[in-house]
Amino acid sequence: MSDSIIDVQRISKEVSDATGTLVILHDIDFRLQPRESVAIVGASGSGKSTLLSIIAGLDVPTRGTVLLGGTDLFKLDEDARAAVRAHTLGFVFQSFQLLANLTALENVMLPLELLGRGDARVAATEMLTRVGLAERLGHYPKVLSGGEQQRVALARAFVVQPSVLLADEPTGSLDFATGETVMGLMFELNREAGTTLVLVTHDRTIAARCDRQIRLAAGRVVD
Repeated sequence: MSDSIIDVQRISKEVSDATGTLVILHDIDFRLQPRESVAIVGASGSGKSTLLSIIAGLDVPTRGTVLLGGTDLFKLDEDARAAVRAHTLGFVFQSFQLLANLTALENVMLPLELLGRGDARVAATEMLTRVGLAERLGHYPKVLSGGEQQRVALARAFVVQPSVLLADEPTGSLDFATGETVMGLMFELNREAGTTLVLVTHDRTIAARCDRQIRLAAGRVVD
């Protein structure tokens, strides 16, 4: 469909070593429309995170391609793919991926500064206030709780107003109650921003909150 924001076209990923060829993904094919949310689910080793990396253009498939907003990612070189990511994608990871030497405010300002935005401080402050961290702007990651660090990560992801949010096990490092709070906030921000969400998770309850689910087993989509 021409109006899809993500078009995954027959993606396969294989790696070879002395023992032979390992098929990580086989012939994955799906589309997502703007504002749609999808959970990619499956056991460990089923290829979920590899698929997410390929959708982001961080990993290159053996065969197939991904259209992101109509742009064929794998007709671009790495610098051009990085530029598409900077303008189009937000990321939330299990391990937060905050820079330890930057404050919460500086971590959220960084992607805006890389885009040359003159309002980075104001926009980052507003977004951190939105996620309930107005009193923690000057704190470094090491003095923030896991839930607070993931809220900083959410603020950093949404501050660039991405078309697509990619989230890889965003509650994997959090206790149940904190994870529930963070996920509620993520879905709320996603609705407000009208972002397309691709979420990798083991949690069936979280997956059920998405519009649909794509289940992987041994690198293949299964019903």
